[in-house]
Amino acid sequence: MKKIIVIGGSLSKTSINKQLATYASTLVNNVEVKILDLNDYEMPLYSPEREDLNGQPKEAKDFVNEIKNADGIIISLAEYNGSYTAAFKNTFDWASRVEVKTFQNKPMLLMATSPGARGGQNVLAAANNRFPIHAANIVAKFSLPSFGDNFENGKITNNELYNQLLAQIKDFENAL
Repeated sequence: MKKIIVIGGSLSKTSINKQLATYASTLVNNVEVKILDLNDYEMPLYSPEREDLNGQPKEAKDFVNEIKNADGIIISLAEYNGSYTAAFKNTFDWASRVEVKTFQNKPMLLMATSPGARGGQNVLAAANNRFPIHAANIVAKFSLPSFGDNFENGKITNNELYNQLLAQIKDFENAL
């Protein structure tokens, strides 16, 4: 059985992006799912001096190992001020020091959601441009606008958006 990891790009315990990514993982057939919580990978802010002085944190190595041991990645990124959250960016910065090809060419479903109508489009664009430099094999993308209006009781309620997600899930499954 294939193994996928799920990442919500926020430290929030009630992260809407973690909810979306977790939900998307339930739509993927015949996979074992492991949900990663960024709270389990808290590290000091990255700086070359910290790395020279203390080396790379165990949490960064553990994060990269989770990616290495997976067959695919579902990630939904929270958008703060038009970009990644500081928590995700710091985890990504440290992980890229452990392994520059951070995403290991694993098939990735890249997603974002937000309370607003744009559904995290800025952070999706940033990740879509940056992640391939770190060996992300982005095979599917999805944006869920207006989370509060379109996601209730653990699922997407808008049929058009649900069908869009299913099409992206199919592409992701085919790439696994």
